[in-house]
Amino acid sequence: MSIAPFESPSIGVFDSGVGGLTVLRELRSLLPHSALHYLADAAYAPYGTRTPEEIRARSRAITAHLLAQGARMVVIACNTATAHAIDDLRAQWPQVQFVGTEPGIKPAVALTRNGRIGLLATPSTAGSDRLRALIARHGGTSEFVVQGCAGVVDCIEAGDLDSPRLSALVDRYCEPLRMRRVDTVLLGCTHYPLIQPLWEAAMGPDVRVVRIEVAVARRACDLWAEPTPAAPRMQIETSGDPAALQRWISHVLGWQDTPVHAWHADTERA
Repeated sequence: MSIAPFESPSIGVFDSGVGGLTVLRELRSLLPHSALHYLADAAYAPYGTRTPEEIRARSRAITAHLLAQGARMVVIACNTATAHAIDDLRAQWPQVQFVGTEPGIKPAVALTRNGRIGLLATPSTAGSDRLRALIARHGGTSEFVVQGCAGVVDCIEAGDLDSPRLSALVDRYCEPLRMRRVDTVLLGCTHYPLIQPLWEAAMGPDVRVVRIEVAVARRACDLWAEPTPAAPRMQIETSGDPAALQRWISHVLGWQDTPVHAWHADTERA
């Protein structure tokens, strides 16, 4: 069953799957009286293994849908989609405020003590020109060890947060960072804060782990100037299995009263 358009201006938020829910959680806390509309593109997750062309096409289709439902701002709660699609979206909808999600290069540089910083990201983000440009612009003299982490998002999407496979993947991807003796690690994917204890355990107690979803939500709050709606609501849609996402939200986030709706193919218009 499709959802009805919002009666008041909303903030649209999207990701390839559940990772962006970390941003939505912060937005819900910071803007409890605002209308929020989240779309998980689970049918195409993970974006980290998709081509830039696929990511741009999906991002355009999702944005068109969110705007048709009443969004006045779109938060791209996905590092990979931000890296490959935000410039394209801003060009297509110049009247819309877009908030992207990018690794906090400057905060990490400010925190590092030895000048060596690890960055954990999806393979697509790790290899993107946008990330290289961010590091060149804000990295200063710090050394960055960028590690693509194939398979991690798949485990998180499946809800296997305590599985031996996920622990093994985390340890494998942290090994190059340990070998280079980084003292600060950036979580370059909104999925990754959901398993922050695993990253921290793999890196050890002397390494600082920097997450990004709070900064993204606060940036959206700073830019949001719409009036408070009379009856705020939160809607969640997915291009995948609504029941599976609803179980994941209930189990991981503890939201027991949040229905999930299907986003059908006939609504996918770029």
